[in-house]
Amino acid sequence: QVTSFQGVAVHSLSTASPHDHPEHGRLVYKGNLAKTVLGVKFFSYSTSIFNLFMMPYIMLKSGIGVESVLVQAAFYGLIGIFTFVTPVTLHLLTKGYVIRLYYKDEVDTYTAITYNAILAEKVTVFHQKDVKIPDITKMFTTFYAKTKSMLVNPTLFPNPQDYNHLMGYDKSSFFKFEDLEE
Repeated sequence: QVTSFQGVAVHSLSTASPHDHPEHGRLVYKGNLAKTVLGVKFFSYSTSIFNLFMMPYIMLKSGIGVESVLVQAAFYGLIGIFTFVTPVTLHLLTKGYVIRLYYKDEVDTYTAITYNAILAEKVTVFHQKDVKIPDITKMFTTFYAKTKSMLVNPTLFPNPQDYNHLMGYDKSSFFKFEDLEE
């Protein structure tokens, strides 16, 4: 493939698709809420840090140090909820959201990319045989990879066969074409 860049010919020796990753394999899924999840978590973390830095100033100016212990406990509890509980809850709800999912056909392994607690990408590698579907539908879990819950949107798989293979539906023993012929 030859492309022009300011009149200079550039040769691309890559034969891989732009959706391939040399280490992880072929891209089979891309979550559409990745930027939203990152933005909400970043906003929550930044407001928590702002609260931590502003707390001494607010306490100094408001005179809450001279009020009763009950008022102090209520004030610190309310600030603590917004400062610590909200980011932790957001992380617990979104830690399994799969940003990208790659598949390596040669070894039948998947690589799921999620965000960790410090907003960096976390890589989880698992085999298809490690995938467990929960018996009861859970709100933020589509499947378990080993013991880690993962959340994907089945409609975002460009190729439905990739989703079927991930979930093990292509190996289902409930219905086989051979049984139909008999």
